[in-house]
Amino acid sequence: MPDKTFFAWPFFSDRHRALAESIEAWATTNLPVDNNDVAAACCALVQKLGRDGFLKHTAPDPDAPSPLDMRALCLIRETLARHDGLADFAFAMQGLGAGPISLFGDAAQRRLLARTRAGDAIAAFALTEQQSGSDVANIALAATRDGDTYILDGEKMWISNSGIADFYVVFARSGEGPGAKGLSAFLVTADAPDLSITEALDVIAPHPLARIHFDQVRVPASALIGAPGEGFKIAMATLDIFRATVGAAALGFARRALDETIARTKTRKLFGGPLAELQMVQAQIAEMAVDVDAAALLVYRAAWAKDSGAARVTREAAMAKLFATERAQDVIDKAVQLHGGDGVRRGAIVERLYREIRALRIYEGASEVQKIVIARQTLAGA
Repeated sequence: MPDKTFFAWPFFSDRHRALAESIEAWATTNLPVDNNDVAAACCALVQKLGRDGFLKHTAPDPDAPSPLDMRALCLIRETLARHDGLADFAFAMQGLGAGPISLFGDAAQRRLLARTRAGDAIAAFALTEQQSGSDVANIALAATRDGDTYILDGEKMWISNSGIADFYVVFARSGEGPGAKGLSAFLVTADAPDLSITEALDVIAPHPLARIHFDQVRVPASALIGAPGEGFKIAMATLDIFRATVGAAALGFARRALDETIARTKTRKLFGGPLAELQMVQAQIAEMAVDVDAAALLVYRAAWAKDSGAARVTREAAMAKLFATERAQDVIDKAVQLHGGDGVRRGAIVERLYREIRALRIYEGASEVQKIVIARQTLAGA
């Protein structure tokens, strides 16, 4: 049984507690899913999450815009991750792909959010390139203005939902200035002529990922999100919100690992008694529990600050992602160790968690980059 005492923390309102109970009941009924066909499973998950009303938290209602509730996003991601990493992925990518539109899109673009909220359209966030992962300012994909259109030329790499997405938010170099000043964001439909998936990418925790090629893809000027040259600002504002939710997913993985470890050590016998009676094992469990609670405090501190009206939570979100993902990796490693041989058996829960957690320390800004962000923000505010 997962720990629920943190719901009493002052970060949450009654509606958040009700949401947590609701998504827990949904996850218990619907998860985990069969992910032998990852693409089909993701599509089905998006449809179910939309049908049952949970995707409404990933984007505001286009007819009645309101700020995203970051605590709701974190609670949902934590719960889904604890039950099934692929369900967390499906929910998270829907929010990340819709984020630039909900934050900066015009009225026509925001109408698309009705479909993403309902699960009728799948979103994708196309930022990363082979030579520009965490270094967003180094993006090379070109966007050249040609009358009332832009021509996109180049490649994107490691793009989630590639092949199943209905649209991509694509960040490209439009040339208004050097580095970060010369980027713009575009809304590109998946059926755009000369846009192709050139390589499906197989990773240790299966997700739909691929390389996308833009061969002189022409899009109307109305596809521009925000103003020319605002791409970096749009990307960072979106990541400010969703980086903290990555920490929430890591927290969900860590909680599940701790729960599995407690159950294991209470029932597994060694030297005439349960593993849980050994002081060395108790020390490991104590460290796991501290890491879980500390991660939760940082994640929900960041979410609460954003929901309370903070214009930016760059430092708080970076701290939450860095600490929660790094400590979750350690918590899960301890869980595998305390499960012994069963911990590395293919299909075991902690083995799956071990594969799921690793990517979270890399995507949406690797841990090393989060340290740079935190240091710069701390020094600037000193």
